[in-house]
Amino acid sequence: MPWGLTRCHHSGQSHFVTFCCYHRRRLLTTDASRRIFESALERVRRSYRLQVYGYVVMPEHVHLLLSEPQRDTLADALKSLKQGVSRRLIGDAEHFWQKRYYDLNIRNYPQFVEKLRYIHRNPVKAGLCERPEEWEWSSFRHYATGCEGRVEIESEWAARKRERAAGTLCPVIELPHSSQNQA
Repeated sequence: MPWGLTRCHHSGQSHFVTFCCYHRRRLLTTDASRRIFESALERVRRSYRLQVYGYVVMPEHVHLLLSEPQRDTLADALKSLKQGVSRRLIGDAEHFWQKRYYDLNIRNYPQFVEKLRYIHRNPVKAGLCERPEEWEWSSFRHYATGCEGRVEIESEWAARKRERAAGTLCPVIELPHSSQNQA
């Protein structure tokens, strides 16, 4: 790590993480390569017990919005993610990803929303699509519709699904003036 740069891990904060392909090469341009990345992210989410709040897979880089893992460190989880992807795609962990990654601790809710919007708008800004919902390789569709993708996203949709599964979701309340009671 460069001199003077300190990573704030074990803070209980979320992290906005960016890492790039080696020399910014466009190594994530096919549907198959992006699916491999998503399956590796889901594997890391489960095995390191971390929450994925948002992500986008771009042709030459990735943005993630994550919790800290419950097992090991964020650096360990990211190393496992990067190695898993590179080994499946080219068999060479040294020449697929840049060695370092950018990590910003998220200190408050407005900053969280700002980074999530940045993630989802990144494909539009890069000219890969006209609207965020057109880019299949991000968490945007989950936030827009609640649909489940290849990566489990921690969101209000996911929380409601868990409540329904546990039977703890509040039932619909009928109001005394409801049009249903006037039959």
